[in-house]
Amino acid sequence: MARFIIHGKQKLSGVFQPSGNKNSVLPMLAACLLTDEPMELANVPMIEDVSIMLDILEDIGVSVNRHDHAVKLCAAGIRKRRLDRELCHRVRSSILFAGPLMARHRQATLYPPGGDVIGRRRVDTHFLGLRALGVEISGGDHYTFQRGTLRGAEILLDEASVTATENILMAATLAEGSTLLFNAACEPHVQDLCVLLNKMGARITGIGTNRISVEGVDTLHGAVHTVTPDHVEIGSFLIAAAVTGGELTIPDVSQDLLAPILRPFRTLGLALHVGESGLQLVSRRKMRVQNEFGLAMPKIEDGPWPSFPSDLMSVAIVAGTQSQGTILFFEKMFESRMVFVDRLIDMGARIVPCDPHRVVVIGPSHLHALRMAGPDIRAGMAMLIAALCAKGESVVENVQVIDRGYERVEERLRRLGADIVREE
Repeated sequence: MARFIIHGKQKLSGVFQPSGNKNSVLPMLAACLLTDEPMELANVPMIEDVSIMLDILEDIGVSVNRHDHAVKLCAAGIRKRRLDRELCHRVRSSILFAGPLMARHRQATLYPPGGDVIGRRRVDTHFLGLRALGVEISGGDHYTFQRGTLRGAEILLDEASVTATENILMAATLAEGSTLLFNAACEPHVQDLCVLLNKMGARITGIGTNRISVEGVDTLHGAVHTVTPDHVEIGSFLIAAAVTGGELTIPDVSQDLLAPILRPFRTLGLALHVGESGLQLVSRRKMRVQNEFGLAMPKIEDGPWPSFPSDLMSVAIVAGTQSQGTILFFEKMFESRMVFVDRLIDMGARIVPCDPHRVVVIGPSHLHALRMAGPDIRAGMAMLIAALCAKGESVVENVQVIDRGYERVEERLRRLGADIVREE
């Protein structure tokens, strides 16, 4: 167990270099099971979830070579098709091993995945898609996936699930014939996985849309790939700098990657400019909420890409507490995402919870220090950001949940000017 001790009211300014996308690299690690040839990934974030995924791969016989922010994998020596129960329970992305392990080795046994408790997180869509390809699935306290011949199919997903899209895509690469996915997720990390799979010899088209086509191939080969930057991490650090009155430059970042977050962040009063030097956050003496046409109260709501990402909702709420005006936040995807706002209210934030999915925030509020514990990755980061702009010494417990999604967060914040230390 670890905690952060933060002395707030320090401006965060400087140049920020984002890590590789957490949600890109996790399915890419699973994708190594689709071939016996080596795969090399660069710009890999050294976070807890990545470490657990690599532990699972090593446990079933994959050769794993870790060096700095690069990983070399070779799945030629698979000796087990049953994943470790405890390791599965520790990470949500363990479900991503089902598609590639079953497709390449005909059978896979997994235990229910763990991960953040932010509401109900179904696995039904995974099962629906894999069964359409010809996979037999059974289980109670565990899931067993078995196949004869995988055959392509037209599949309408009952929800635009990111991990279900990824699982079905990986299995479909080795299926006979064509697979057409309707209502597929099209987030940047799904696109990044598709690019890697095509480098491995897959034939995937429709990347970046919700209608993805896969032409099955007999075998896949190794590949070298660099993971794209993490837009959620970028958004989190932009908010941290903005609420402390700082300035931030993020070089070499694609505007396409950030397009769905720029308008909502500007609504919150962030001064953002995209130019040749990258993305720049300019300091403002006061952040001010931008009202909608006719002076209507603005609303920030999340949804599947290219809507505003659910993973940034928690930190956006913190920004709302520091911006002049009133704004409604509507979290559509997870019914427990907003539980953490009680801690912000304890810190002095003026927030009106409407229901499990909506809160109204009236800002700015002068936050004061508090001892609190992060319940999940994104809420933990939101509490940390709130502590950075609060007066006094705050303590954030249970910071290992933040470690699951943000690499060496305290060191990188210190380089920008934060007064933060970690205590084990």
